Amino acid sequence: MGAAPHRSGRPSTIFHEHGRRGAVATRHSATGTVPTETCNFKVTMSSDAASPILSLERVSVHFEGLKALSDVTFTVSAGEIVGLIGPNGAGKTTAFNVACGFVKPTEGHVRFPLAGRANLRPNELARAGIARTLQGVGLFPHCSVLENVMAGGQIRPSGGFVTSLLSLPKGVRAERTLRRDAFAMLERFGIADMATRLPSTIPYGIAKKVSVARAMMCNPSLLLLDEPASGLDEAELGEFAALIVELRATMGVLLVEHDMEFVMPLVDRLVVLNFGQVIATGTPSEVRANEAVVAAYLGMPE
Repeated sequence: MGAAPHRSGRPSTIFHEHGRRGAVATRHSATGTVPTETCNFKVTMSSDAASPILSLERVSVHFEGLKALSDVTFTVSAGEIVGLIGPNGAGKTTAFNVACGFVKPTEGHVRFPLAGRANLRPNELARAGIARTLQGVGLFPHCSVLENVMAGGQIRPSGGFVTSLLSLPKGVRAERTLRRDAFAMLERFGIADMATRLPSTIPYGIAKKVSVARAMMCNPSLLLLDEPASGLDEAELGEFAALIVELRATMGVLLVEHDMEFVMPLVDRLVVLNFGQVIATGTPSEVRANEAVVAAYLGMPE
């Protein structure tokens, strides 16, 4: 994969948002916060909150005496986009990896109520209806785009390694169905024309979509996105944000992201970490006005 596009001059705080997606753009200055536009990007959610599909309950993580997370609690519900944000070193990646099963909590629990499971290992996520994408794209370089998406259907009940290896009828039928469904997923994402190409020959933004298409092949109820905006240019950011909004119709979404322009108009709720602790939760407007968040990002006294 070629180098990701560089976006120079982009603001790094949560207090300035670009108007390209109809965001509520605000700016902090000596005279206070100045609102500019009204958000028209997000889909209006029902007032009846769904049951959580992910619940971190008083999770703490210690690495040889270092407290990476301390008493972290938050939930993600169906039809909800939740952003996990915080300054560098706040514990976002550790919290995300705890949810994915890559890091075991020292204390507390990670529950998946819809699946009736808790503290899952990474290899158990797909069968529990949880999918995640990597911080980059993580595509198999010597497989076509279509084959990469097919790889996301590994939990399907029919077929298997032996039946495919021996070309048994069951395996042939299963692979034919998998190939058809993977191509349909590429059509859904508007990238079916890339099906036969190798990852190294496609634009980075398309590769990001391929990684999400692969994750969708397990029909998840929860999608975990690790820095989905990284490496995308302005046009690709808008397309990817629209894609996430579309996906939330059938699942919950948890994303870790540094690009506040991307996050603020997109999510329903934010969880803000600092030094491994949750310092704020709420809507983007609530978090933007939170003094502890302002202090964490700008280094101002609380």
